Amino acid sequence: MAFNTLSELRPLRIDTVAAIVGLALALIMLPLRFFASQIYLNTVPIVLGTACLLYLVALYQGESESELPTLPSGVAMALPSFVLIGLSALVGLTVIQGQRTTVFFGLASVVGTLVLGQILFVHERDLHPGLMLFQILAFAFVFRFTALYATPGYIGIDIWTHAELTQDILEAQSVSGIDHDKHYASPFYHLLAASSSILFDLPLRSAIYLSVGVVMPLSVLLVYATTNLLTTTRWAIFATALFAFASHVTQWGLHLIPTSLGLVFFLGMLYALVRVMRIEYTLRDFALLVLFSVAVILTHQVSTFIMLVLLLSAFLAQLVFEIDPLGLTRVDTSVFRTKKPVNLIGLVVFNFGLTIFMWSLTPYREQSFLATVLGFFTETLEESAGFLNIASDTGDDDAEAAEAATTLLDQVLPYIDTLGFLFLLGATFVGCLYVVHRRRAEQSVFTLLLASAIMLVFVLLLPMFGIRNFIPTRWFAFLFAPMAILAAIGLRMLVGSLDRRVVVSVLLVFVLVYPGAMIFAAESNVDQPVFDENHEQLAYNEAELAAVDSIGELTGAPNGSEIREDQRLYTDHPYQTVIYRTGAYAETGTQTAMVPDDGAAEHDYTVYRSAQSDAATHFEDENEDRRVKQISEGQLCGPNQGTVYTNGDVTMCTPGPNS
Repeated sequence: MAFNTLSELRPLRIDTVAAIVGLALALIMLPLRFFASQIYLNTVPIVLGTACLLYLVALYQGESESELPTLPSGVAMALPSFVLIGLSALVGLTVIQGQRTTVFFGLASVVGTLVLGQILFVHERDLHPGLMLFQILAFAFVFRFTALYATPGYIGIDIWTHAELTQDILEAQSVSGIDHDKHYASPFYHLLAASSSILFDLPLRSAIYLSVGVVMPLSVLLVYATTNLLTTTRWAIFATALFAFASHVTQWGLHLIPTSLGLVFFLGMLYALVRVMRIEYTLRDFALLVLFSVAVILTHQVSTFIMLVLLLSAFLAQLVFEIDPLGLTRVDTSVFRTKKPVNLIGLVVFNFGLTIFMWSLTPYREQSFLATVLGFFTETLEESAGFLNIASDTGDDDAEAAEAATTLLDQVLPYIDTLGFLFLLGATFVGCLYVVHRRRAEQSVFTLLLASAIMLVFVLLLPMFGIRNFIPTRWFAFLFAPMAILAAIGLRMLVGSLDRRVVVSVLLVFVLVYPGAMIFAAESNVDQPVFDENHEQLAYNEAELAAVDSIGELTGAPNGSEIREDQRLYTDHPYQTVIYRTGAYAETGTQTAMVPDDGAAEHDYTVYRSAQSDAATHFEDENEDRRVKQISEGQLCGPNQGTVYTNGDVTMCTPGPNS
């Protein structure tokens, strides 16, 4: 009875109420910055408030009859040539300089701006979808493969372990080669890499690049296909560009691990899910949805959990439209095509059941994966969870960095790294407000809205309570897919409603800032950080890789049981990870060195590399906290140690005769 009364209350506009509530929430959250130092506490309230204000102003002004200024046809025809020239220059710069430099990233930002500018400001008659998508794909390929080309080994940390696991499969000629590892129950990535190596008759590194590496940039087309089901072609292309340029999406195109392939299958599932909600689907369409969901489960555990969040969001959207407490079934068919909500209960039960079954069989730390993860989560809730107990790790320490900032760059850098995300988040908020209007709401867009909201809880809210068990840094790339779609819908709404001068200003700022902000963010340049004294480099030169092999030969690559406590090997993070992940030294015997600020390490076995003196490498301090610092060789290899290996860039020191 209450539902019926509420749904008949005509003056209630859900989008207006949501915008007012969002504005109030932004004002309430502003004082939180005085209780904790965290980049999102400082910025998200401002972004939310700005988005809500823009939406309310757009509602007040109503639909605008004026059109955006468009580029002359001659300019529109010439811009694709400039983009291709710029991409060629990026390739040339990488070949000549041997790495991606600051000049490379600056030019890439200009090229990205040219692409976005074309999408938004060319006349409809000059907008050629095929040509625009080609430019986006070309940018994605060039930006990623120049990094892969210039890096002697792999980019990232986990990739070294997955390469070893894939090599085990090749040697055993069976997935039983990794039956000791948690990926035994989700081996699709490793099987794809191994089969590509055999099929192409290539080394494993090249096989990974030609399989997973090629699929990653191509997968952005799935965002175009999904968005094209919801809005016009121009804005579908725009959403594709937003996603392709996104920093975390780029990261998984450089750091090619199961997360990368999980993202591809997630995008496929997102497309299939929206498709069955938007068309009169057939059994083939629903089978495609099931196929992609199973592929995610067989590829990566974190990706599986994110996929389950998407499915749960779709199911909640189904319930909203079946119960219909707010009269949401009155859809404006001129904006969104409508149909009855798709019943997804069977798919949800199937995927949750299959996931629990697979995780129960997955070995992980002497237990099943499910038991271990639940144990970790319970331990976190009991010991470290609490409001504003902001946790951080080596990959996300914005709060600590801002607190300990000593220079202007230290203070500004966290904002540079998150600026692109904040722009996308603001446009997403506008898109969410637009689709909650009862005449535009339907199951597909509500699924995107709910999925974005729930994923933002895992990414932004739970870490503020000290809960990081769900590895929030892995969620961003998946989150960017529904965000890019909603952002395109939101900006399209502003274009049709706001005053022309305001619209042009908003879009110009977006076009000029977004590509560069995403490109200069740390995740887009892990191979060669733009701010190399603040961000760690997750790639190694030939001398550093040669030293890893030599350390394995010198020490006999001992396993953990063979290493005494006084035989542990100490170096910086992340270099320690490549030493044990390649099997050169056991993981239990490889540690991050403890180097006092004004003193030297007191370890017997140490490895120094020149990057420790002039780049961002991590060491432990006296309190056993890991942080970025630069040290001299003498602080790690002391006078009482002897040198057993050096290649001019890397030196291994052991106890000397006077020790």
